[in-house]
Amino acid sequence: MTKYLLGCICSLLLMLPSGLNAQGSAEDRPPVTRAFFLNNAFVVQSPGKVIDLGGVLIRDGLIQAVGKDLKAPADAKVLEADSMYIYAGFIDGLSNLGVPKPKDDENANRGRGQREYNPSYERAGIQTERSVTKMLSAEDKDLSEMRAIGFTAAHVVPHGDMLPGQGAVILLGGKDAGKMVVSEGSSLFAQFQGASGVYPNTDMAIMSKFRELYQQARQHKMHAANYAKNARGMSRPAQNDVLEAFGPSIDGERPIFFAVDGIKEMYRAITLSKELGFPLALADVTMGQKAIPAIKASGASVFLTLDLPKAPKEDKKEEETDAEKLKLEEHRAAAMKMHEEQAAMLTKAGIPFGFSTVSAKAKEVRDNLGRMIKAGLTEDQALTALTTGPAKMLGLSNVMGTVEKGKIANLLVTDQPYFAEGANVRYVFVDGMPSEYEVKKKKKKKPGDPDVKVLAAGTWNLEIDVPMEQMASPTLTIVDDDGSLSGRLVSGMGTTEISSMSLDGNNLTFSYTTDGGGQSVTVSFDLTIDGDSLEGSMAAGSFGSFDVEGDRGPK
Repeated sequence: MTKYLLGCICSLLLMLPSGLNAQGSAEDRPPVTRAFFLNNAFVVQSPGKVIDLGGVLIRDGLIQAVGKDLKAPADAKVLEADSMYIYAGFIDGLSNLGVPKPKDDENANRGRGQREYNPSYERAGIQTERSVTKMLSAEDKDLSEMRAIGFTAAHVVPHGDMLPGQGAVILLGGKDAGKMVVSEGSSLFAQFQGASGVYPNTDMAIMSKFRELYQQARQHKMHAANYAKNARGMSRPAQNDVLEAFGPSIDGERPIFFAVDGIKEMYRAITLSKELGFPLALADVTMGQKAIPAIKASGASVFLTLDLPKAPKEDKKEEETDAEKLKLEEHRAAAMKMHEEQAAMLTKAGIPFGFSTVSAKAKEVRDNLGRMIKAGLTEDQALTALTTGPAKMLGLSNVMGTVEKGKIANLLVTDQPYFAEGANVRYVFVDGMPSEYEVKKKKKKKPGDPDVKVLAAGTWNLEIDVPMEQMASPTLTIVDDDGSLSGRLVSGMGTTEISSMSLDGNNLTFSYTTDGGGQSVTVSFDLTIDGDSLEGSMAAGSFGSFDVEGDRGPK
């Protein structure tokens, strides 16, 4: 896993795993064994089915045993899980995880001011022949961010326009993109998004083009089948990878996943499925409760978005009257409630669903799940939508979705029930290999006292608490030039000069900017001096905040 220097703490930018939110991971260390044992935990085998204080044995990427009174084999590494909670790893129904976004197409603006009515397939965003497996990168940071909140597998699709290509189910772990793939060609991906400056680029034009392509693909398939039976007297079918990619959907063997933005797009995708007869999956669905009868009648698989709108900010326009503000706030609150209640209302209507994160941010997912639960979705129903539901809809029930013997060891371990406030992810297993997350207990910094006089000058030996990392202790030398403080921070990574510091009573603060993995990082220290010792914190931009302690060295 790529590591960044977290600042030398002056150039010491501590070596932190980039994908673990400044927490430790066992993933980048070579495994001593492929056998792991978790015991005395609450094993949530499936929603509503729990083994109290049971164990799970993992060997060679598979769950070898689940139950009570299990014993750890001699070759297994025992991981502490007393009174923790073990779940099946979560499954993402539609995302671009592991698929780096391509750079802006140099031809994207071609055709501005004039409309191309007969563009090439590629120019029109019709690329059904492309497989997402050719685009995967095991280094994509989104993989580790989603894994850190419990996701272990995902149905991923290419970036693009109307028909970007074929999807695949992948595991969210490992260093070899090829070995991440569980199921290739598991879907054909479509969306109501046209390419710039060419036909089709409206919803109605996309529907018309989709019908045309599908009928052409059906004719192409029939011609190829007839030619294979008796070629005499028939012209040889032309090679057309774009049309041939529709074949499994025409046969009812491969769903077409439509990412839909709103009710109109949902109805349009359902209409195409009904007319043409292909198996449909609706993904990134919002406001689905407004189309319950149509969704039920379609028989489509459904994946609800995990992206919820943020709470509205107060509108401070002075010209608005109190009545106008109240009306606007009521409208926003009603819209917010509709988004949050969608999952509960579809459950009440008997429509099974999973979740998709194609438009969601990892850091917001857990909060958004909590908002849905507050709006009426039960925890077991949420867990179903994260595990057994998507496993069934994606055809994965025989290998994942529950904690059972013989399934892929994709597991999530938390110190409290996952949906409980303050619950922490402790381990995530992907294909039997663990990532470990340490819970950092924040110490309360001693308050500074502006009336206390302290001696800051001298050399200080610092200890910076970075979870799962060991490093040589840096030294901080402070020089007092007639009340003007400056300093030097020295570590094994080098030396950083600090031109100015501020001392307010016994509160010492200073900061500097350094380079961390190609990005500018501001490192700030906030310390309280107490005689010959100090304590406080160091903040290093998006890498997080870390506790600092230190003692004055000999004079």
